[in-house]
Formats: sequence, C-alpha cells, structure tokens
Amino acid sequence: MTGGTRDPVGALEALDVNAVRRWAVLVRSVLAARRAEIDALNVFPVPDGDTGTNLFLTFDAAIDRMLADSVAQPPAENVAQMLKDFASHLLWTARGNSGVILSQLVRGLSEGLGHSAQIRASDLVSGLGRADERAWQGVTDPKEGTILSVSRAAALAASHPEAAALGLHALTVRVLAAAQEALARTPEQLPVLARAGVVDAGGAGLVLVLECLERLAAGDDGRVVLGLSSSDRRGPAHADRTTPPVTRPLDADVVQRDEPPGPEYEVMYLLATEGDEAIGRLRARLVELGDSVLVVGGDHEWNVHAHVDDPGAAVEAGIEAGRPHRVRITRLVNHGRSGDVEGGTHTTELGADAVSAEPAGRPAPALTGVVACAAGRGLADVFEEVGAVVLSSGPGHRATTGQFVDAIRRQHATGVRGVIVLPNDGDTELAAAAAARVVADERIEAHVVRARTAVQGVAAVAVFDSRFSPATNLVAMQSAAAGTRHGAVTIANRVGLTSGGPCQPGDVLGVVDGDIVIVGSDQLAVARDVVHRLLASGGELVTLVLGESAPAEMVAAVESTAREAHRGVEVAVIDGGQPVYTAFVGVE
Repeated sequence: MTGGTRDPVGALEALDVNAVRRWAVLVRSVLAARRAEIDALNVFPVPDGDTGTNLFLTFDAAIDRMLADSVAQPPAENVAQMLKDFASHLLWTARGNSGVILSQLVRGLSEGLGHSAQIRASDLVSGLGRADERAWQGVTDPKEGTILSVSRAAALAASHPEAAALGLHALTVRVLAAAQEALARTPEQLPVLARAGVVDAGGAGLVLVLECLERLAAGDDGRVVLGLSSSDRRGPAHADRTTPPVTRPLDADVVQRDEPPGPEYEVMYLLATEGDEAIGRLRARLVELGDSVLVVGGDHEWNVHAHVDDPGAAVEAGIEAGRPHRVRITRLVNHGRSGDVEGGTHTTELGADAVSAEPAGRPAPALTGVVACAAGRGLADVFEEVGAVVLSSGPGHRATTGQFVDAIRRQHATGVRGVIVLPNDGDTELAAAAAARVVADERIEAHVVRARTAVQGVAAVAVFDSRFSPATNLVAMQSAAAGTRHGAVTIANRVGLTSGGPCQPGDVLGVVDGDIVIVGSDQLAVARDVVHRLLASGGELVTLVLGESAPAEMVAAVESTAREAHRGVEVAVIDGGQPVYTAFVGVE
C-alpha cells in the first residue's frame, strides 16, 4: 500500500504511514507558499508579524529532523507512533507561540489514535478531539478568537454522532468547513482583530493544514499548493468561499500587553498519578485558585505550574490528584507583609533560599545563569555582559524551543544551580516555557521571566546577581520587568486603523505599553511624544534602545524631552541594532 485504501471514486478510506508522510510534505509546501501572506496581515501595521514564517520553519525543521532520525533507525510503521515522534520534533523546532501550539495539536492527534496503524474516519474523530484538548491545555490564558477557536470548531464538527459514518473524505470536508467558518468568526471574538480587519493568523495556518488533509483524503493532493482559496474544489468546504485575511495568534493582548499585578506565589511540582482521570479536576481547581496554569505531561507523570495567592491550597490540590514531588514555591510579588523576607521567599522541597558564604578574598560562585533573546547585536552585548547565553531572536527568526533547551543546558553545565530565561518578546514566551518544562525532566531548574519587550529584559538583567539563588533573582527580575513601562517608535508598512487614528504606509507610529497611540510624520517628534506619555506617571530612569535605522538626532531628542518633563531623570542609551523598531523606550 502506498497511501491508503480507496473507495470506488478514488477518495481514501484510510491513511497509512506513507499517506501521512505525504500530508506532512504537502503542508510544508503550502506553508512555504503562503507564509508571506500570513506574515503580512498582522494586527499591527508593522512588518513584525511572522506567524506564517514561524509555522513554516517549525514544520520544515521538524521534517528534516524526522528524516535524519530515519537514517539511524527504521521509520515507524504505525501511524500513531510516527505522529508521536513527529510531535516531539515539532516541539523541539517550535518557533513562536503558533509553533508550540502546532506541536501540541500533533501530539494530541497521535494520542487520540491510540495504536492505530492507519487513520480511518473513527480514528480522526478521536484524534481531533484529543488534539484540541492538548492545544487548550498548552496555553496559560486561552482565548476565543485564536487558533484555539479553529481547533475547537474542527473537533466539534468531527464529534457529531453521525460524522464517523460519513467516511474519511466526507469527514475531512465537514471538519474543514467548520474550521473555515470559525476562522471567519475570529474578528467577532477579538476586537483587536476586528479593528485591524483581519482574522487570526494561527487559525489560518491550521485551516491550511486541514485543507491539505482534505485534499489528501480526496485523492488529488497534487492540486493544492497555491490556490487554496479557489472555489473549483470538490466539496462544500470550498464552494463559493475565499480564505479570509489573517493575523498573529494568541497575541490578542498585543494592543494592551501590561496586566495588573497577579497572584503572589508561583507553585511548581511534578505529579505522579496512578491514572490521569484526576488531572482535569486538578487543572480546574488551579484555575479557581489563580492564573498562569499549566498542567502538561502524560503517562502518569505531570508537570504542574500555577500562580496563586494560596500555595498551600495549590499543593493540596495536587495531593488530591496524586503524589506531588519536587515542590517549588516562589514569591513573585513583595507586598511587604510582616515576616516576609526582603526580596521574596522560595522553597524547594522545604529547602531555604540562601546565598553561599565564601571565605574572604574569594568570589562567591555563580548560583544562577541567564538565557536571553536579543533582536540586535547591541542588545546581545548587554546580556552577554552579565554572562548570559544569548539567542538571536526577532521577527522572522524567533528562537525555537530546542534552541532554548540547548542554551539552558549550556548555562547549567557551568555549575549554576538554576537558569533564568528572558524571552524579551511576547511571541516567544510559549517556546521558552516549553523549554523550561523539557529541562525539568533532566532535573535542571529553569524559570521564565515575563519580559515581553527588550527594555523589560534590560531592566531585568540590571538587577541580576549571579551570586544569588535562582529564586531571589527570579523575584527581583520579574519585579523589574513588570515595573518597566515600555514604548517604541516604528514605521507603518500598510494602511491600518490604530488607537491613534488611521495610518498610511510610511507614517511614523508611537507605541505606548503595547498600543499604537501616536500617528505622525516625524520620528523625533513621535519619540518625544512617547517619552512624555511614559513619564506622565513618573519615573527615574529612561532607557533608549536605538534600532539599526535610528536617526542620529534621536538621542538628543529623547534626552532633552526627558529632562524637560522631569528634573533629575537619567537617560541610558543602548545601540541595540534591532530591525523594524527605530527605538525602544523603557521607563523605570
């Protein structure tokens, strides 16, 4: 068999290993062809959207890793096992939040198949259901109007009582139609998409994956490469329908990224269970107690993470579900309560947070290392000055989960007790978090600081001290990042509607705390306005990170504006060298 069994009219009744390989190759080709289209349609009228590129590079590199593995060992003959292996490669090569979620979708699909040698209609029903569960579980704060909505619609369409009886191809047609309809609804679910006049980019990528599946099941997969929105395809999923415009996934908060202070403690532990039935209840309980909930794993071993105000209750919830071990409790916010240790407290299996004392004249050993992302050479230099392992990461070349894992291992190999990870970008957070979970299985302690911009990362490393424990550094660095208001100056690359009004290509845009609030024509004037707004609520230090295209007068303009606004304000200048953004501005 070379692809699967066929019905009398040529459609496939089942997909074997060879057919699934063709599906993967077809997806790679389509993502390569459509990546620029997905990238270009971003919620910001700025050329920093790279969802399509992330999806393509994630998929392309995973296929290469799979092929390399097949040289050393025989390829899987079981479809479920092959997809499980491919999901592992996807997680390793995942770029951006969309790449991480894609890996979870494939992982769930493989789990839903059980031990099936082929994918029949009934297998696809269970596979899509489990894929959707995995995708939603893998996101800390899942939102409607994203790739998750498209995944849920596909799973619900497949779960209809009569769906499996339709046969494989008819089922894929049904699933694809539901996914396309869900994608078209995403602007109704997220106002930021409606304002930009686009749909979710991650969801659009998933629709392409499902369309490739439908074409494969129809038996004419050779016809789908570029014209996915044409109406001359077989089935109702394609009739009189065009693929809507698209945008970045899971950054529904890209317009307003700052959040109010969250729970006081971070609780993490590994959980051994006899069965996995209690995991859903545990996850629901942790959501009740706080936020940033992640419960990931399987095969009776789970990695649990949550931010809560009552860490005891979070651990008790774990005890009800199984046997928690390697419990870590970290204080995230210093409320100055009586009895609290300055800088926060941290418990690792009842061990106290401490700094090792060293004899006089001998420097204290490094207890904590840093891994940081940088979009330009100058920013990389700043992080390297504190001994960080730096990953080049920015629009179009975001760091992968595997790169984070390798960097964390390199830092840990120097003898540090733990590693702090600075993604410095909202669309790299999931990859960084996934890497921290991977190394946890190797007993390497790694924590991700929620630094979503370069200036927040710079503020975090300014308070870093390698002689202090990971817990102490985590509290200080997270506090510094969260306490940094941030802005930017950039150039519009397309027509758009922003909070500052409509913009045209070439207009200068001023960003304040993640929202485009200024539309102008002069970079220096916009930069001054950004600084004024950031200093409106006070501040002592302004950090200016110059991009590769920053005008020479930018420093003088920012310095004069800062000193006029507030006497005694200091201005620190970094020649960051980042693309896309003329300047980043931070105020502490």
